[in-house]
Amino acid sequence: MPSSKDAPTVDPRPDVTPAFPFRPDDPFQPPCEHARLRASDPVAKVVLPTGDHAWVVTRYADVRFVTSDRRFSKEAVTRPGAPRLIPMQRGSKSLVIMDPPEHTRMRKIVSRAFTARRVEGMRAHVRDLTSGFVDEMVEHGPPADLIAHLALPLPVTVICEMLGVPPEDRPRFQDWTDRMLTIGAPALAQADEIKAAVGRLRGYLAELIDAKTAAPADDLLSLLSRAHADDGLSEEELLTFGMTLLAAGYHTTTAAITHSVYHLLREPSRYARLREDPSGIPAAVEELLRYGQIGGGAGAIRIAVEDVEVGGTLVRAGEAVIPLFNAANRDPEVFADPEELDLGRTDNPHIALGHGIHYCLGAPLARLELQVVLETLVERTPALRLAIDDADITWRPGLAFARPDALPIAW
Repeated sequence: MPSSKDAPTVDPRPDVTPAFPFRPDDPFQPPCEHARLRASDPVAKVVLPTGDHAWVVTRYADVRFVTSDRRFSKEAVTRPGAPRLIPMQRGSKSLVIMDPPEHTRMRKIVSRAFTARRVEGMRAHVRDLTSGFVDEMVEHGPPADLIAHLALPLPVTVICEMLGVPPEDRPRFQDWTDRMLTIGAPALAQADEIKAAVGRLRGYLAELIDAKTAAPADDLLSLLSRAHADDGLSEEELLTFGMTLLAAGYHTTTAAITHSVYHLLREPSRYARLREDPSGIPAAVEELLRYGQIGGGAGAIRIAVEDVEVGGTLVRAGEAVIPLFNAANRDPEVFADPEELDLGRTDNPHIALGHGIHYCLGAPLARLELQVVLETLVERTPALRLAIDDADITWRPGLAFARPDALPIAW
């Protein structure tokens, strides 16, 4: 266990309630508020873009507690008068904001498609897809945008194949899902556009599900349509579940690939290490997940359904709590030298993919895709390097899973 000298120097607790989501100076790194709050105010009050207040939780033990204790409800955020980060549709049936027993029933229906064994059986196909995208990137020539050539099309192709979305339709929904996953102040400013995007995606999926019902195939949407008929899955649950899988199924992995490759190339010795010893890639993936900033935790908002003490602070029934996984993954009480990217880290109980009953359903698939991408890149492009200065990287504001507009690379 690291000593107190490992903890970063922080500013004293501010006199004003900070605004959330926090805005980092460098989106590849955590905002300064994470270290400050973790050290001096680990359960801290913040104000949300809606004007509501919430508690943010930054220490590892407290984040695990909040995400595993049933007294914190995700479903309650949709109830009238509940604090919320963005305006939400009442009665939402999304798996990510369900509580048991509904969450248990819904997750059971689709979890069979994401078992570690079934996903591992996809490895050869994912490797073939990755090689094809890298071939196209190399043919394009340097500099090439990592996101446009690999980090985006690979996860999109994989999740669309799993769901049964026709290849010609894939470009149609990318803008819709980007808008759906906008959070914070940008979401309030784009409320009409987000609502329209949700409507278009719902309409598209409704038509596609009708087609799957008429002519089932071996894909997730066909499985869900059968569950609609056989397992009591309502039409609203069916549509919202499909939207959740489609949106979250590639946004998270696209961001993870982008952040991971950036961090490896930012210090060339890191990439060289994996090139020289690819057997270290699985451990490196876990460390890159811990270290990366692919999600700010905003989607993890919960409502206390009774008074609960968290880290010595009393959270009252009806108050909102946001566990910050990225902050927990830099907790010096759990991780030695947490601000260091240590590709050889062996003791790595990170919670980048969540914790508790809402642990990421697609975690095995995300790990597989990251491993295959890094294996393919170090083999095919051993001299890979960044082709852009940090100061020239631009970001789309408000994305729940932050990624640059582009990440040019050369080899």
